[in-house]
Amino acid sequence: MKTKAKTYRIPATTTPEDLEMERALDNGTILTFGDRILVAGYFYNPNGRSYYGAIYRFTTDDHTCEGQIELVSISEDTFEDNGHAIAWAMAN
Repeated sequence: MKTKAKTYRIPATTTPEDLEMERALDNGTILTFGDRILVAGYFYNPNGRSYYGAIYRFTTDDHTCEGQIELVSISEDTFEDNGHAIAWAMAN
């Protein structure tokens, strides 16, 4: 997981606000889903499947945009669009 996080340039720990500001610049999508933050990120891939899914979880009781979150999972596969990446994140 650390290798993929480094490849996709996503932090291991952050806040939802910081994550959204970073991902908004690269066609990313961020959704709060219960105690998790679901991410569909974009990273150029010449095969056209440039989206990945990632899941963060809150590490404290502060579930606001300034609460601390940590990366718990990144999709092994890439997807053709952000909808499929979010669907992966919701299912995991």
